[in-house]
Parts: sequence; C-alpha cells; structure tokens
Amino acid sequence: MNETQALVQEFTEKTMAEAIFKLRDITWLKAQGHDRLRQQFTHSHILLVVTGGRGRLRLENEEYQLRQDAIYVCPPMLTFGIVPDSADHLEMYMLRFDVFMETRDRHRRFQALREKHLFPFRGEISVQSAGQLPVYCDLIQNLWKQETALDRFRGQHTFQELWYHIVKHAHFSATDSGMALERARAHMEEHYSENVTIEQLARIAEVSPKYFVDLYKKTYGISAMDYLAELRISRAKQMMVQSHAKLRDIAHQVGYNDEFYFSRKFKKAVGVSPTLYMKSRQRKIAAYGSTIIGNLMALKMIPYAAPLHPKWTAYYHHTYRNDIPVHLSAFRINQNWKANIELLRDAKPDVIIGLDETSLQEQQQLNEIAPTLYVPFEEQGWKEQLQLMADFLGESVEAHHWLCEYEKKVKRAQAKLQHVLGEETVLIVRVLKNQLYVHCNRSMNEVFYQDLQVKSAFESQQKVYDQLVTVQDLAALKPDRLLLLVCQEAETLECFQALKASGPWQEIEAVRNNRAHVIKSDPWREYSATAHERIVEESVRLFSGDRPC
Repeated sequence: MNETQALVQEFTEKTMAEAIFKLRDITWLKAQGHDRLRQQFTHSHILLVVTGGRGRLRLENEEYQLRQDAIYVCPPMLTFGIVPDSADHLEMYMLRFDVFMETRDRHRRFQALREKHLFPFRGEISVQSAGQLPVYCDLIQNLWKQETALDRFRGQHTFQELWYHIVKHAHFSATDSGMALERARAHMEEHYSENVTIEQLARIAEVSPKYFVDLYKKTYGISAMDYLAELRISRAKQMMVQSHAKLRDIAHQVGYNDEFYFSRKFKKAVGVSPTLYMKSRQRKIAAYGSTIIGNLMALKMIPYAAPLHPKWTAYYHHTYRNDIPVHLSAFRINQNWKANIELLRDAKPDVIIGLDETSLQEQQQLNEIAPTLYVPFEEQGWKEQLQLMADFLGESVEAHHWLCEYEKKVKRAQAKLQHVLGEETVLIVRVLKNQLYVHCNRSMNEVFYQDLQVKSAFESQQKVYDQLVTVQDLAALKPDRLLLLVCQEAETLECFQALKASGPWQEIEAVRNNRAHVIKSDPWREYSATAHERIVEESVRLFSGDRPC
C-alpha cells in the first residue's frame, strides 16, 4: 500500500462521514491541439473527469496522461494546465469545489481541508466503474444551470453522490495499460544507462513489441527510444555541470559506448557540442530572480540555480528545466526565500546575481554564500542591466554582440509592423476578476511602444500606468486593436467568459473586427533582454493575421 492509498483509506474510515463537499461550479471543456488550458493558479480544489479524447495534465511539476478510467485532483494553492493531443478532441468536466469539516473545539467552526494529510486526493486516482462518472457530471451540470435554488441544492447533493462513488471505487492496482506504460517508463528512467530494448519494455508492459511502440507513441507523443535518448542527454548535462569527468566517461555512464556517436547525438539534441556545453557551464551562477535568468540567457549562459515553475516562470521551466540542476522556488518568492537560501547553501554557487530590490536580510545571507551582484532595477534600464551583468561576468563582448543583433531584429520587426498596422492604434488591457485596466509596464513601454513604434490608443503623461476603466471607456477610446492580458485564475477566467458574451463588449470596434488578441504574462511582464527579444517576435506573430480572442 503506497502513501496516497494509505491516506485515502484513513480519510475514508475516519473523516469521510464528517466531510462536506461543496461544489463551486462545473464546466464542460472541449479542446483540440493548440487549444490548451494554460497553467493557472487555483484557490479551490479541482476535479477533472475525462469523457473523451487524449491529453496531458501538468500539476505543478508532475505530468499525467489523462485517461477515462481515472479522476484527477488539483489541490488549492497550486497550478495546473491541460494540453490536448493534436489528433483527438479532449473532452472533460472540470469541477471546482471545497471540502469542509467541523472542528472539534469549543467554537464548532468549519475548517477547509487543504493539506494533503487532511484531504489526500491529489493527482491521478484510478476508479473502478468509471463509466458512471460522466453520468453524474451530466446530471450535476444540468441541475447547476437551473435557476431554482432547489435544483441547485439537488446538484450539490448529486456532487456528494459523485464523491461517494469515487471514494468507494478508488483503487491503486497497476493492471491497466496506462499503469503498465508507466512501469515501462519508470524502468527507462532507472536503467537509462543500460541496453534497454523495445522487447524488454514490451515485456514489462505485458504487450507485444509492435503494440507497445504504437501505444507508447500515441500516449506520450514521443517514441520510447526518443524518450530514452532524452533521458540520457539530460543526465549527461547534469554530469557535465556537477563533475569534472571526461567526455568518454560521461558517454559510458549514460549508455553510449562510442563517445563520438554520443557527441553527434548531443549536438543534434542541444545545438552545441558537448565540449562547448561543458565550457559554458564551468562557472556555477545562481540567478536570484526571473529577470536575471533572462539576461543570462542573452549572454548564452545557463544558470546553475534559478527559480523555475511551470506557471510563474513558464518559458524557462519548459525550455531549461533539464539544464538547470538547482530549482529554486518561483512561487511567491518573497515568502519562500528562506528555503531558497538553504538550497543555495547546499549548491555552493561560484557567484550569485540578484536585484537590488532583494531585502537586506536576504542580501546578508546571500553574501555569506558567494560573491553577489545586485543589479539596480529601477535606476537602470534593461540594456544597462545587461551590460552591468556582462561586465561582472567578463562577457562584455557577448553583451555588445547581442544588443547589436537585437537592434537589427527590431528594425526588421518595425518594417513588418508598419506594413501591417499602418496608422492603426493598439490598446493593452489587463483583466483581473471583473475589473478592466488600461495597462502599460516598463517592458511594454520600452519595447512595444518605443522600440517597435506601435501607436497607443491611450494618451497618458506617465510611461507606466494601470488605470481602471469600463467597457464603455474602452469603446470610447476606439482602439483599432486590443491586446488582452487575462489573469490565469478561476474567478477572472469566469468573468472574462461572461464579458466576451456581453453586448457592450461585442460592440467595441476592435472586437467586432476580430482584432482582439489574448497575450500571455510571459514574456510581456518580464523585464529582461531575452523577454524583450521574445516580445518583438511575439508582436510580429500577433499582427500577421486575425487571431480573435
């Protein structure tokens, strides 16, 4: 019996009778290919019930292949995102809910069950008789849409019945094909340095080799042998950073007898030879903030330690999580700084680079770990910040070269945008809960409006602003194009859906002409060289054709 199973059993035996499940809302989702549900933060529990298709769920740093014979639970105060397979429509119910239990103290209050030991359902839970789950969800959704309080009360009652079915039929056996594939995948992760064959993996999954090849590729979107190669390259990168082993020894330790064949595979996967990669990783640089990561990447330097998270630093997490050995917390970093300090003490970096906004208490402890540079954030622009870091690291020539290339890229982008936009005006709007703000941060001002010379529909004495407006105000400003920065959390997303369906919103000229584009906080809210280069690229993509929100 594993830990989750033990906690579920304890919850069932001791707590279930006293728990109160309260449904917040239920949504039926249908997506295909690029229609992904971006990584978003949740204040409540999330229950996912798949009714058709295939896709993947990322729960913080864990990833699950979505199946119809299981349920998926995301606890509060975490992030989750969903990516459907391109070949199939992914269909599922998403239910937001809270769990309460009456306290036993003299006040007799209701306590929300948020911690794992109190409400142990998290991630994937296989369910026998899973075919009944969509039936419950259909009924709950129909009742939830009704206007009468009695019908909605019955919907809450049916939600209780749904959880009764889940808890009663939850099981943890590894007999289904999904778990069998997971066993094969786990075998590769543990024995990547050995001579792993398809025949061997198929025996572990208890299927024929041909069926295993097809099933693995369809389930994970990558062949088993390609995944094995990724594991080996990833492990080789870690060894290159963490030791001074010879290339021949590293090749042998990750499963390649021929170091020249390994070098070819490595260069094809990474883009540079193993020798150049090791040279670039000789110094252990700790990036104490996402802005620092973005500037280091412009200098072609991958940090040894950095804040990584699938939502808060999505681009760096997706692109470099296997290249950065030490993952600092990126979630509300001001709250988790003590844990980050301990990670850096253990990592023993050669240098640390942070922002001068870092608290004096943090600075004092960082200074004890390694030589530290604090980059002035408000007093210097991003180009000066990049040059300061480059001088500190002895990479001034690289910084000059990168800035020259950036200027060339900006000029090419200016010409393209001028051809597409002409005299059209653009307005950036931030959406938070049921509020709208005309928005411009430092990156938007310096890159979008100044470097790219895009015309704003909003006149302001301030270069950076965040002004509350109404839908009527937006209509009166008459922007030719709208860029919408929508906060990725449940209440805002729900309000935004309602806003898009409203008459006043549909009457805004930019919306009516399919000139409203949703943009991501990454890279638009990061003040760094790499983020600004990506804003230039994203701007050209945004305005190259119709992309209605």
